[in-house]
Amino acid sequence: MIGLLQRVTEASVRVDGEMIASINKGIVVLVGVERGDTEAEADRLLERLLGYRVFADDAGKMNLSLRDIKGDLLLVPQFTLPADTRKGTRPGFSTAAEPADGEFLFKYLIRQAQKSYSEVTFGRFGADMQVALVNDGPVTFWLQVSPQNGSVR
Repeated sequence: MIGLLQRVTEASVRVDGEMIASINKGIVVLVGVERGDTEAEADRLLERLLGYRVFADDAGKMNLSLRDIKGDLLLVPQFTLPADTRKGTRPGFSTAAEPADGEFLFKYLIRQAQKSYSEVTFGRFGADMQVALVNDGPVTFWLQVSPQNGSVR
């Protein structure tokens, strides 16, 4: 499972012109589900997202997590993240989870996030979304929990 984490000052998601989610200071995470991912990968990714230290402490060092600053979390499903881009000029999606599996795990991730954190909002799986954000820094990190052995990159 992949989480492309971006530290933001604000962000929003629109579907058909309607704003369905918005946050202030926090993180936006584009979430890609890979073949073979399970609830275990979703749990590990969530643990990393909530605890990843991307916010500055009083000394200006990235030592504070989303939990530490009590920031907002916006989860956005992103089918294209697991794409195979190693050759050619068109991405392949054989490494992405089947849509039903991806939707199940994305919704599972949302439920788990809501159980363990209070400021959670999310995009809509399968929708044509317009995501707007102000990346603070810019700060962006690729977090990946491997479905084979649970390792994290």
